[in-house]
Amino acid sequence: MTQLETLIQTLCPNGVKFVKLGEVVKSIHSGLNPRDNFRLNEEGATGYYVTVKEITSGKIEFTDKTDRITEEARTIIQNRSHLEVNDVLLSGIGTIGKVALVDIPVNNWNCSESVLLLKPNQEYLIPKFLVYILQSKEIQTIFNRDSVGSTLKGIRKKSLESLQIPLPPLAVQSEIVRLLDKFTLYKSELAAELAARLQQYEYYRDQLFTFGDDVERKTLGEIGTFTRGRRFCRTDIVDEGQSCIHYGDIYTYYGLNTTTTKTHLPYDFPVKLRYAEKGDVVIVGAGENDIDIGVGVVWEGNDSVAVHDACYIFKHNMNPRYISHYLRTINYHLQIKKYVNRGKICSISAEGIAKAVIPIPSLAEQERIASILDRFDALCHDIREGLPAEIDLRQKQYEHYRDKLLTFEAKG
Repeated sequence: MTQLETLIQTLCPNGVKFVKLGEVVKSIHSGLNPRDNFRLNEEGATGYYVTVKEITSGKIEFTDKTDRITEEARTIIQNRSHLEVNDVLLSGIGTIGKVALVDIPVNNWNCSESVLLLKPNQEYLIPKFLVYILQSKEIQTIFNRDSVGSTLKGIRKKSLESLQIPLPPLAVQSEIVRLLDKFTLYKSELAAELAARLQQYEYYRDQLFTFGDDVERKTLGEIGTFTRGRRFCRTDIVDEGQSCIHYGDIYTYYGLNTTTTKTHLPYDFPVKLRYAEKGDVVIVGAGENDIDIGVGVVWEGNDSVAVHDACYIFKHNMNPRYISHYLRTINYHLQIKKYVNRGKICSISAEGIAKAVIPIPSLAEQERIASILDRFDALCHDIREGLPAEIDLRQKQYEHYRDKLLTFEAKG
C-alpha cells in the first residue's frame, strides 16, 4: 500500500468533503487594466505586467515581450489585487483556465484585469493543491462550459466562488502535491534538456554556415527566382482536394521539409493558383513578428503544391535542405530584418529576401552540412522521435495520473 493510500484509508476512509471554492479561499481579486490608471512601457518602467501570456505550465514566466510598468503603476494595481506569495493566479478572460502559483517575490510585478488572484485559506487548502485541482480535466471542462461572453469569454466571480472542489485532509493534499511535483520536475528536466539541445543545434548550425574567404557568396536573388503564391483563405480549405501550403502553417506546423500538406483546396478552385515543384523552397513572407518571417520549407512531394500569396516559391540549383537550414540562421535574419515592414502583421517583399547573402560551398559540402543539421533537427523538433516525443508522452501520463489522484469519492 502506498503512502497516499494509507493516508486516505486512515484519514478519509468514507470519502472526502466537497466544498464551494469561495468557502476555502479568503478572497478573489483581479489585477487592473491601464485605461486611465497608468500606461504600459513608459520610459524607466522596470516592473512586469503579467497577462495570460506569462502564465505557463503552472508558473509565471517573464520574457522580453512582457509589458513593463512603473513602480507607481505597480502600486496602483496592488491596491486592487493585494498580490502575495502563495496566491493562485487564474486567467479569467479570453484564454480561460491557465493557472500558476505565485512562488516568486511580488515586489516588481503585478497583473492585468484578465488575471484573477485567489488567496487560499491555508488552514484548509494547500495553495499548490489548488493549482493542481484547477488544472484538472474536470475543472477545465467546467470553465469552458460556464464561461460567458459573445466576443471575449470570461469566468464570473460568482461561478468561481460556487465551484465545487474536493477538500481532503491537509496530509492527503500534501502527499498528492509531492507526487505531482515529482512528475512535473521530471517533465521540467526533459524540457530543459530539449532547450539545451536546441541551443546546441543553433550554435552548430551557425558555425557550419561560417566560411572563410575561399567560399563564394551570392545573394539569394542571384542564385534563384522568387514567385509569389496566389490568394486563398482558410474558409476555402477542404478535407480532400489538391495539396496547398498556407503561410501560417509554415511556422506552426511544417519543419524544414515536407512531402505532404496539412491543408487542401478544391480541384475546381476558381482562382488560377501558383505551384511549387519538388525541390523548391516555399518561403513565408508574412507573420505576427519578424522572427517568423523569411523561414522556408522544402517541398519534397512528387506532385506540385499550391502556395498561398503570403509566401514565395524559390527556385534554385542548390541543395534545398541546405537553403532551408540557412533560412533559420541568425546571420540571415539579421540581413533581412531591415527590410521587414512592421505593423499588426509584419511582412517582407521578395526583393527584401533576395538581398540576403548566402555562402555557396560545393554541392557535396552543402549535402554534408544539411545531413548533420537534419539529425540535430530530428532530435529537437520531430514529434515522432527524440525528446519532443518523450515530453509529449510524459505530459499525457502526467495528466492521466493527476486526474486519477484528484478523483475522490464524495463523503456520504
